[in-house]
Amino acid sequence: MGRLFGTDGVRGLANGDLTPELSMAVAVAAAHVLAGVEGPRPRAVVGRDPRASGEMLEAAVCAGLASAGADVTRVGVLPTPAVAHLTAELGADLGVMLSASHNPMPDNGIKLFARGGHKLPDEIEDAIEEAIRHNAAREWTRPAGAGVGRIGDLTDGGERYIEHLLTTLPHRLEGVTVVVDCANGAASAVAPELYRRAGATVIPIAADPDGLNINEGVGSTHLDVVRAAVLEHKADIGIAHDGDADRCLAVDADGNTVDGDQIMAILALAMKDAGTLIDDTLVVTVMSNLGLTLAMKEAGIALVTTGVGDRYVLEALRARNLALGGEQSGHVVMPAHATTGDGLLTALHLMARMASSGASIAELAGAVTRLPQVLVNVRVIDKAAVANAESVAAAVAEAERELGETGRVLLRPSGTERLIRVMVEAASQEDAEAVAHRIAKVVADVS
Repeated sequence: MGRLFGTDGVRGLANGDLTPELSMAVAVAAAHVLAGVEGPRPRAVVGRDPRASGEMLEAAVCAGLASAGADVTRVGVLPTPAVAHLTAELGADLGVMLSASHNPMPDNGIKLFARGGHKLPDEIEDAIEEAIRHNAAREWTRPAGAGVGRIGDLTDGGERYIEHLLTTLPHRLEGVTVVVDCANGAASAVAPELYRRAGATVIPIAADPDGLNINEGVGSTHLDVVRAAVLEHKADIGIAHDGDADRCLAVDADGNTVDGDQIMAILALAMKDAGTLIDDTLVVTVMSNLGLTLAMKEAGIALVTTGVGDRYVLEALRARNLALGGEQSGHVVMPAHATTGDGLLTALHLMARMASSGASIAELAGAVTRLPQVLVNVRVIDKAAVANAESVAAAVAEAERELGETGRVLLRPSGTERLIRVMVEAASQEDAEAVAHRIAKVVADVS
């Protein structure tokens, strides 16, 4: 069995890699590691996105938690950040979100939250995985009788989440017309309602999940749909969520993409003006564009750089007590209001900046001049072999000499798929593409 936990929990083909049996084992181990086997009766919150396999895996996870003596509160279909928020609000010992985020419908995943709604550090994931590998449950005493956990439902979780987000709103959204693409996912019921109650005129699309259509040609990985709707309706902005709504991307009134780097810049500058950007510092990942670095330097904002994954952004934010961080992919974290990346919170504050400044999203995004960036995904058999290949190292070194200070090269393995991601930034699109594809060919030859 390979490593279970990737960059964002456990993920795989539902009923293939991710079976009900494995889901139950993860739940039992998580209950013991996170809640402990002694002391007060543990409590867990379980939510899911609307993909069809979620019902099956929810049943397995709830059964596993209850068999470990945990009382379970099912909150139904809600965004990942809503489950994290409810884990904290309800005082639960752990939270479980069943989602494969932006992955296709047949996949699913398990994301775990500790007390307070925080994502798990590596050492806790390692402890859970170790318990599963060695079947530690054989040694654990299973409760019986009144000791078995009870399973119940919370029906107003979405309303609680919306009310929480509205308390964070720095400026009403009257005058803003937004197209919101919900990816037929977990945001479908809550995002349009949230933005309406914040004052925006809302045009929802891909907000009719049937269990099978999540992420199907829509959402933050398929921006053409929201782009076309913005142009059709002459909207001020388009917001695109992914399947579990822990991130968002945007498009301006002309259909141009506003990525996570630009969103972070807009929010960082707004918070700096308001005096709420602690230490005038922004946390980013190695994937952020050099253009963001230059823009923030000009604005007097320092950067802290982490590995890829909002969990690492979160760890840096918590360790340094900072106020804003995120990823180019649209995961943005605002610790004053959320314990994890939250696409709805991000969109809310992005539109609030538009409303308060009177500027268009294109004008605000213009703070960052992006260097051409090319990302090539290379499917491989053995990611470790690529990492250790001398030919790959030589190709990267040659490219770095060629680009000098006007670009950079980054190779990183996907945490959830058998892919090596080759990212190149350069002074021109032509140079970036040429270098990226040259290195990608070397990577493919190794595999």
